[in-house]
Amino acid sequence: MLKVLLVDDEPFILQGLSVLIDWESYGYEIVKTASNGLEALEYLYENPVDLILADIKMPGMTGIELLETVRKGKVTNAYFAFLSGYQDFSYARAALCNDCVDYILKPVNKEELTGLLQRVHNLHTADEMHRMEARLQEKALFARNLIAILRGKYDALNLQYVEERLRTAGKLRYIGIEIDVRSPMVGDMAEEKKRYWQRQLYEICQELVGFYQCIFDVYGRENRYDVGMVYCEATARRAGQSEQEYLSGLLGRIRQKIAVPVIMLVGNQVESLSGLGESFRSVAVARSFRDIRLNAEGSAAAGSTLCKQTIDGLLAAVEQNEKKKIGEWVERLDREMNGSGMDLELIDINIGYLLFGLAHLAAVQNENVDQEEILRFIGHNAFEGGIIRGNRCHLYKFACEYADYLTQLRSKGTYGVLAEIEKEIRKRYAENLTLKELGKKYFVNTAYLGQLFRKNYGVTFKDYLNNYRMERAAELLMHSGMKVAEVAERVGYRDMDYFIDRFVVAKGCTPARFRKRIREEAQPEEL
Repeated sequence: MLKVLLVDDEPFILQGLSVLIDWESYGYEIVKTASNGLEALEYLYENPVDLILADIKMPGMTGIELLETVRKGKVTNAYFAFLSGYQDFSYARAALCNDCVDYILKPVNKEELTGLLQRVHNLHTADEMHRMEARLQEKALFARNLIAILRGKYDALNLQYVEERLRTAGKLRYIGIEIDVRSPMVGDMAEEKKRYWQRQLYEICQELVGFYQCIFDVYGRENRYDVGMVYCEATARRAGQSEQEYLSGLLGRIRQKIAVPVIMLVGNQVESLSGLGESFRSVAVARSFRDIRLNAEGSAAAGSTLCKQTIDGLLAAVEQNEKKKIGEWVERLDREMNGSGMDLELIDINIGYLLFGLAHLAAVQNENVDQEEILRFIGHNAFEGGIIRGNRCHLYKFACEYADYLTQLRSKGTYGVLAEIEKEIRKRYAENLTLKELGKKYFVNTAYLGQLFRKNYGVTFKDYLNNYRMERAAELLMHSGMKVAEVAERVGYRDMDYFIDRFVVAKGCTPARFRKRIREEAQPEEL
């Protein structure tokens, strides 16, 4: 029903218009009558309407003034028509100049009014179709830009386009929500029915989290019925909930609104939109791990779909770092998966089993290895290199690199990593090194690495780095003509005051005093 606002200072005219026709039979509902333009304007500020029928001559604010005000102030996009007893052309011209759909002279007869309502209804239908088309085109363009970011094939224009529409603040996650094709209810459904439920899932997600937060069919693959969502940490905070509470509640609301089983996969948290691809990749790997776990826990088809003997052989070759055997097992796995016409879902299951085994190998080498970082590393390389799609060349390269890493992990252990970090400090001390970055690079839990550093060197990582910088600064002060500010910048300090404070703590005097003292001590004594 289209909502109508009637505006006239003559009560009997308002009454007559209300009963002149059966408004509902024409698809309209009179939601308000107003005696002048000011009263109508006050209503319009708070309430939406589709059609305004107004007199011209009214006290307080005329109909022309009301029309000009709502158009210039963009108060409403409602269709506007005048019902007036004045034939003055200047009134009609003013009406037409302000996007008025009709100008009907009083007394209004039934045929004229119903004709107006039919024209407005046709205009409304056409405008709705145009708006829907524009909305669909805009959403399709948004999806293309966001998917480019998820795939890691984007530029500054893609980022700008998505940022302007998402307007997120804070850390982000990619969330994958899917119809659970492994459930008995969905497994036997026809393809058309599954796609229907995927579309329903998309509509529900848009309703719950917003138009731009959701994209349809991110993977675009057979037997995958997914909706992608961009989640911002501020969302849960605004709702007064923890992240886990919010996402669990969201999944619960989705399941209440849809009649088929749904799963949610939560990606790693990233700092900004440009890193969302990493979160997307972690969801892809999590799904592979989930598939292989479900098969291992009881699928009757597990024995026939899983190339277990071949994958176990490849894992053994990786653990022993035998490059030739790695190549042989990779070639055999490629024949079994791709040469036999195995579908993509079964390839996912086998690759998931392989990735799960690789992660386990790292944990076996060292109990203090950060498994979360290992999974993130595997996920990134597996997706970027095409390993998840069963690409033989990339799989061989990745398996060899991983074998080298395991060898390093075995030979050095965690304390051996400290030696590598010490080398990093000597080489990159002027950079903004952090324990978190180094822990990620060497696959060691950050908190554990900090404890190990203090135990081995007697100071925190930050103090060790600062002390090393001070030693390099002292050398430059002694053996170069560089200014103190230049020395500070050379060893990694942009804040001059902070550099001086740290130098005083380390050497007991300012850099300038230190240089003067060294030079005085170097002067030969007079006889």
